[in-house]
Amino acid sequence: MLNLPQQTRRRRPSLTPMIDVVFLLLVFFMLAARFGSVEALPLTLAGGGSERWQGPPRLVTVAPDALLLNGQPVSDLPEALAPLMQGPDDTILLRPAPGTDTERLAQVLAALRDAGLTSLALLEPAP
Repeated sequence: MLNLPQQTRRRRPSLTPMIDVVFLLLVFFMLAARFGSVEALPLTLAGGGSERWQGPPRLVTVAPDALLLNGQPVSDLPEALAPLMQGPDDTILLRPAPGTDTERLAQVLAALRDAGLTSLALLEPAP
């Protein structure tokens, strides 16, 4: 008589570890994802448009520790800009000085927007 090995049933691999990994990845990506809107400051780059300049110059130089309006230091920028502006939609040019970080520039932009000034243009940093 012939002795043949008995066929044993193959065990299926357990899916529990794979399901655990999938849930861990799901939790990781949910925690790493950003929910909500990203804030942005709308502004234009100066020199790219064909708009003509009107009114007196309004060049604001943003330094790390000071603000200059047309080369003169100012403490309250919206108040210093008021005599130079005909309306809140007049263009104001902003130029960061060397060493000025982006956070400082964003603070000045936000302060001008809070004061109701709507037309802000950004120049390249001063050399």
